Amino acid sequence: MLWVGPSPGSRAGGGTLKTSELKKELAQGRIRPAYLLAGSEPLFRDECLAAIREAVLAGASEDFNLDRLTGDRLSAGILSDSLQTLPVMAERRLVVVSHLDSRGRATVREELAEALLKAVKSLENQQEAVMVVVVPKVDKRSRWVKAFKAPAALVDCEPPKKMPDLTRFIEGDAKRQGVSLGSGAAEHLAERIGPQLLVLQGELAKAALLAGEGNPVTREHIVISTCDVAERSIWDLTDAIGQGHAGSAVTQLGQMLASGSAPEAVLGALAAHFRRLARVRGGADIAGSPFIRRRMEGQARRYSQKALRTCLERIHETDAALKGVGSLPRDMAMENLVIDLSR
Repeated sequence: MLWVGPSPGSRAGGGTLKTSELKKELAQGRIRPAYLLAGSEPLFRDECLAAIREAVLAGASEDFNLDRLTGDRLSAGILSDSLQTLPVMAERRLVVVSHLDSRGRATVREELAEALLKAVKSLENQQEAVMVVVVPKVDKRSRWVKAFKAPAALVDCEPPKKMPDLTRFIEGDAKRQGVSLGSGAAEHLAERIGPQLLVLQGELAKAALLAGEGNPVTREHIVISTCDVAERSIWDLTDAIGQGHAGSAVTQLGQMLASGSAPEAVLGALAAHFRRLARVRGGADIAGSPFIRRRMEGQARRYSQKALRTCLERIHETDAALKGVGSLPRDMAMENLVIDLSR
């Protein structure tokens, strides 16, 4: 039966859930009338959608009871018709709405935003349909986003940022993969890879193969089987930029984004890197190994102080673009930045 009450212990009266809280509710048979899966981590969005689909359809035919609607072709009428269609040989049907803005911004066109707002409210007192809206980014000040409160829910699909949370994710995934972890292995893997969950899963599997079946994965296995993705990639990217190889830099950027790096994370790394270059170019000393300092000094010599200021200004402009200022797609904003930095 469709559940419309708040979850004991959930935050915000049950209107905002962590992914773990959502899965716990579904395991208890509690299904809400509408969900907003919002966040930049595709692994979490996909896992949550799969869990909701399994719970809602409960083995019923997807051909008749699952509608997938995309924002580029979605209208208020189409959404309303889909939600009012009765399930076929099933208790309920599922309507999944995605790609609300093909440009990757947090804004949604007014007509669609109003339709989603009305849809959430209309679903509160029925048991035939469940709506799931999937977005990588939302403006939580928007009225349609605020509508996803109990009995509906906004599910936080952002990746863990703090090291303890990232370590817990690795430990949980190791358990799922049947991998035993030695002391400090999870922490070391988190430090080397960072908050790139799909990459972490792959690197953990590689380390387990190196350790051998039945053997725990140790820090030594992590060191041998993995590379420091964040550090290596940013050096490869900044080397290509510093040498003026725009094509190579764009290729490196694409590989980073494809491997799961969020544009914001890459931009933050670039900002930190160019700020350090500016300090080195100004004669300041920086922390790090002799190798790192020599490498920073070599890159800093390629730029004048004026050029470095221009680079930092472009990074600031791109940060605004990623936050929704202007209409440029996020990936294109990053590509344009890398090309400009390479000049």
